[in-house]
Amino acid sequence: MGNRLEGKAAVVTGGGRGIGRGVALLLAEEGASVVVNDLGCDVDGAGSSREPADRVVDEIKSRGGNAVASYDDVAKIEGGENVIKIAVDTFGQVDVLVNSIGIVKDRMIYQMSPEEWDLVVRNNTKGAFLPTKFAAILFRQQRSGRVVNMTSDAGLGDIGRSNLAAASEGIVGLTRTTARDLGRYGVTCNAISPMVETRLFPGTVDEYRVAEGPHPTPAERAGIGSDPAIQEWEGPGHPDDPENVAPLAVYLCTYASPNINGYIFGVRGGSIYQYTNPTVEKSIHKWGTFTMDEMDVLVPKMIGAGF
Repeated sequence: MGNRLEGKAAVVTGGGRGIGRGVALLLAEEGASVVVNDLGCDVDGAGSSREPADRVVDEIKSRGGNAVASYDDVAKIEGGENVIKIAVDTFGQVDVLVNSIGIVKDRMIYQMSPEEWDLVVRNNTKGAFLPTKFAAILFRQQRSGRVVNMTSDAGLGDIGRSNLAAASEGIVGLTRTTARDLGRYGVTCNAISPMVETRLFPGTVDEYRVAEGPHPTPAERAGIGSDPAIQEWEGPGHPDDPENVAPLAVYLCTYASPNINGYIFGVRGGSIYQYTNPTVEKSIHKWGTFTMDEMDVLVPKMIGAGF
C-alpha cells in the first residue's frame, strides 16, 4: 500500500462499478478513507441496488483499507449534500471528490424525446455539480481540496448521443469554471475523458459504435490517432480495462502537482493525453459592422487555405 493520501478522506460517486470502482480501490490503497457512493441503477438510470457500493466497501476493507457506503442519488440536491456529509460525519473531513456517475439513453437527434434529453443531461451534469457545490464550501474554508470529474468524448461528435454530448461538454465547462472559482483557495479541479470498456460503453473501444462509411472512429474523433505500438501489455487486466483510469485520477487527487488545474485529460490503453483548452484559431478584424458582401468574400477564405 502507498501513503500518498494517508490521513485524507475521499468521496467517489459512481464508485460501485467500472471506473469509479477502480478509483475507489486505488484511493484506499494510497491511504485515503473512502465514501463509496453508488445508487446501483441501470445504465439508463432506472432502479437501484445497494450491492455495488457494499461490494466495493468490502473489497477495500478486506485489503486493510477504510471505507463506508453511500446509496444516495447525487443528481438530487439532498443526495449531493448527504454524500459529503457522510464523509465529514464518518471521517471528520473531506479532501477529495471524484465524480464518476453517468447514464446513457441513445437516440438519433430526430428521434430523441425531450424526456430522454433531460434524463441524461440533468442526471450527468447535476450529478457532477451538486457534490462539487457542497464539497467546495468545505474546500474553500480549509484552503485545500481536489476534484476530478469523469466526462466523455461524446461532445466531440458521437452518433446518436446528442444528450450525452451536451452533458459531457457541460462537465468540461463545469470543470474549467470550478478550477477558476476555487483555484485561489488551493483547490484544483480537472477532468478525465476515458476510452475504456464499461457498462455504458461495452465492447472494445476500437469496434464500439463505428459505423460504416466516412464517420471517424472514436480515436480519430478525439484527435489521438492510433495507439503507439505496445509489444506486450504490462500488469493485470487489458488495454480497455476501466481500472486503467485510476492511476491518473488518483494522482490528480494528490498534492504532488498543485498547478494542474482546469485541464482535460484522456486515457486510452497505455496512453494518457492532455487536451488543449480552446483557443482562437483564426480571426477577421474590421472597425465596423461586416456586410454580407464581405462575408461572401472573407468567410470562405477564413476556413480555406492561405488566409
